[in-house]
Amino acid sequence: VQLQASGGGSVQTGGSLRLSCAASGGTFSSYGMGWFRQAPGKEREFVSAISRNGYNTRYGDSVKGRSTISRDNAKNTVYLQMNRLIPEDTAVYYCACTEKFVSSTAGEYDYWGQGTQVTVSS
Repeated sequence: VQLQASGGGSVQTGGSLRLSCAASGGTFSSYGMGWFRQAPGKEREFVSAISRNGYNTRYGDSVKGRSTISRDNAKNTVYLQMNRLIPEDTAVYYCACTEKFVSSTAGEYDYWGQGTQVTVSS
């Protein structure tokens, strides 16, 4: 499975971004999907996850209430809408897929994309 993340960029505090992750080479609807992020000097952090069917979602405490994950199985794509961005959201965002129904644990993910940079300035 190949994952291609896009949609990152530079925004000011309070702005919004919509990240996308396009999958190929596998049966997209059979994978739980997730987003993780890693800031310089920090460990990788769970951001959000969505189940294979899209009905179950999970969010990390740092983005809960400000982000929405969704997926379009017809387009083999998962999205992460991020609102009210703050400088602490600055990181490289990675999408990943898991054979689990849904997971917030990085170690349970089997394939990872290359990441997209999100920079939030104050």
